[in-house]
Parts: sequence; structure tokens; C-alpha cells
Amino acid sequence: MITRQAKVDVEGAISSAIRTIETEKAGLVALSAVLEGELHDVFREAVGLIGGIAGRLIVTGIGKSGHIGAKLAATLASTGTPSFFVHPVEANHGDLGMIGRDDVILALSWSGETAELQGIVSYSRRFAIPLIAMTSGERSALARAADIVLLLPKVQEACPHGLAPTTSTLMQLALGDAIAVALLEARGFTATDFKTFHPGGKLGASLSHVGDIMHSGENMPLVALGTSMPDAVHMLAQKRYGCVGVIDGEGTLVGIVTDGDIARNLSRNLSELTVDEVMTRSPKTVKPATLATAALGLLNQHNISALIVTDEAFRPVGIVHFHDLLRIGAA
Repeated sequence: MITRQAKVDVEGAISSAIRTIETEKAGLVALSAVLEGELHDVFREAVGLIGGIAGRLIVTGIGKSGHIGAKLAATLASTGTPSFFVHPVEANHGDLGMIGRDDVILALSWSGETAELQGIVSYSRRFAIPLIAMTSGERSALARAADIVLLLPKVQEACPHGLAPTTSTLMQLALGDAIAVALLEARGFTATDFKTFHPGGKLGASLSHVGDIMHSGENMPLVALGTSMPDAVHMLAQKRYGCVGVIDGEGTLVGIVTDGDIARNLSRNLSELTVDEVMTRSPKTVKPATLATAALGLLNQHNISALIVTDEAFRPVGIVHFHDLLRIGAA
């Protein structure tokens, strides 16, 4: 029985951490080398097979490989490859019915001799469902059964006893991520597509477009060239965006009057001035398709609180304020 020590010696923690990272980094270097060598054509074949299926990618594995497999299934699903994880033990108790003949199976096992995978492997052979193995066991039962073998290089585990899966699971994760990204790029998967699968939280907010959150129509603070400053100040106070856009006779944005512009001209008699004499020309603007994160970057870069949204002809179509970005969680 293992007893818990009351106190742990942490003197060597940093050197241990560095050794772990260096060992795992060596594993990734080895993986990169085989991708340029013996795995080059095999990896392309696997990506092509997954990318061309009519069904879904079924990821399976047990233990630490299973945890990695579940993560990879989630990554693949969120980047445009329909995928889900099937636990091999549950598969032996009815979940094999979740796997269709149009699917492809990706099985993860470092040794390739995982007994729990036998049922799902046999099922794939019985119904001619393509099987991709990710393993280091070149002559293992899994490798011999598979249609495609993504053979991982045998490297040193970061665990000093060589027992706890560390470097091996990192390589599985990296190779799985490489498959997901290769498929993403091959499909031309865009940030807009990504948002479809990530509508919630800060990620979904950061993928929102300015056109989704801007204020338009009568909510826009706009005045024409020649407008008196008292009228402009009234518009500024009424709309409460901290600025007023100035347009010419054709509706083109030609300037902006901000709280800062007014403050800088307090020594002058504002009641006798027009917006033409106070406005900042060539104001910072964005297009409706600009990502919320990019708009936030402009606000921070120029230390301003709002941006006029314009069309291709530089006509104002909306306004977005820092508070709008806060409201959706992008800031």
C-alpha cells in the first residue's frame, strides 16, 4: 500500500520540470522527422481517407490514449470533421451500433496490443469499415488489422520509470491535432465556419463581426458639414457614443467630432464655430465584416472609445462602441 507523505521535497522540481519538457520536446522532434520521412505518404493517405468519408470519424482508445482520443474527437468535430469518441469497453456492450458503414475508425494504442480494442477492431473488419491505427507497435495486433498505420516513433517517456504515458501521449495529441488542422486547411474552413461550432463564451464573442453588433439607422450620431457646434454637441449628448460623424452632401464620412476635440477647443467660442473647424479629418473606421477582436484592437491602439462603420464607398452604415464589445464578451 502506498502511503502519502506529509511533506514533499520540491527542491528538484524545476530541474525535473525542465527535464520533462526537454524529453517530451525530443519526442515531438522525432515525430516531425518521421512525418518528413516514412510517415509522409501514410499521413497524406489518412487525411485523404478521413476527408472523403460520407459518415463520421470514430475515435477510440482506452486509458491515457482514450483521454487523448476524446480530446481529438472534440477538436475534429469543432473544426469541420464530424467526429465523436466511442469507448471501446462500451462498444463491446452495445455502442458498436453507433458506428456506421460510411464511417472511419481511428484507434489509438501505444502498444497496439490493447485487449479492450479487440471488439471494435473485429467489428471494423467484419463490416469493411476503414481502420486507421495510431500506434508505436509496428507488428502489433492493431497494426496488422489496420488499413492505415500511423506509426509513432518509440521514444523515451518523461516518467523516470518509463511507465507513465507522457511523451507518448503528447505525440498522439500532436499527430491528432496535425490531422485536424490538415483537414481544416484542406476544406478551407474559415473563422466564420469556426464560429458556427463555437457560438458561446469568449471565443464565440471574439469571432463576432462588427456588423452583428453595430448600431445603425436612427441610432447613428451623424451631422452634415456646416453644422453648428451647439447642434453637434446636442447630437453628441443625445446619442451618447462620445462622438459625432460628419458627412458631406453625398453621404460620405469626412470627419468626426469627439469629446476630445471639444475639450481641445474649449478656449475658443464654440457657439460661433461649425463642425468643419473642430472635427478630426480621416477618422478611424471599420467595415461591417471586421472581427470584433480586430475592432477592439483598433480601439486600444488609438485610445478611442468608438468606431464609425463604413461601406466600400466610405458612407457610414453604423457605429460600434467599446461598451458593445464588453456586452458580448469580446473585451
